[in-house]
Amino acid sequence: MKSKGLLSILTFSEKRKDILFLLEEKPCTLSDIKDYFNVSSPEISPRIKEMVNYNLIEKTDKHYQITPIGRAMIKHFRPFLEIIETIEKNESFWEEHYLGDIPQGMLDNLMDLKNCEVVSDSIENIYESHKTFTENIFKSSFLKGVSSIFIPTYPDFVVGVAEKNVPTSLILTEKVFSKVRDEHREKLEFYLNAPHTELFVIDDVKIAFVVTDVFFSMSLFFNPDTYDPRDDLVGYDRSSLKWGSDLFDHYKGLSRQVTSI
Repeated sequence: MKSKGLLSILTFSEKRKDILFLLEEKPCTLSDIKDYFNVSSPEISPRIKEMVNYNLIEKTDKHYQITPIGRAMIKHFRPFLEIIETIEKNESFWEEHYLGDIPQGMLDNLMDLKNCEVVSDSIENIYESHKTFTENIFKSSFLKGVSSIFIPTYPDFVVGVAEKNVPTSLILTEKVFSKVRDEHREKLEFYLNAPHTELFVIDDVKIAFVVTDVFFSMSLFFNPDTYDPRDDLVGYDRSSLKWGSDLFDHYKGLSRQVTSI
């Protein structure tokens, strides 16, 4: 179906979209607009005329400004663009991994992860990124995490965090919890008896992530049966940290707390 009207005005032209964003900030003369985009009048004038005809912008004296309709459209158009940009930035990460255990409400806000980067390890150095991970943890004033996988170094690592009195809240799947309880009982007891620790258990979830006040790091499964140990999505900005914290709270609400074994 051929797109017509307002939809095509914004989606089929980067320049028209950018003009609207520019005028959202402040009114501009034609000369201002040409200078901003470094273009000539014949290049920009037809696009401006189209936007005036569709009541997205208007001319007052010598200045163009966004209309109330234009402002209303851009309020809803910007999140649409942001979520597309977020997915395209790390497209293979989102395409190749299982997302079934990320609640739809969190996926709806995926644009909060637009500043995240994928950190990939080679097969030969598959745990190399954990050095950076550890460095970031010890810069943090708290730690929250969900683990559906067991890595042999993690029990000692978590005990080390507890020894430093870093407030720590962990959610383990039933299988991971059982393995830790059976094979690392003393370390688990130390963690549970530490003054600033919490432990929760969830039936099952196909995701692993950590969020602190410094960074957010998430790894996913290729499918419900195959974990990807190489690729982590990592972010450091406020929106990434909030997204990770909200995801943790979601799983915490589905978990049972463990206070002793």
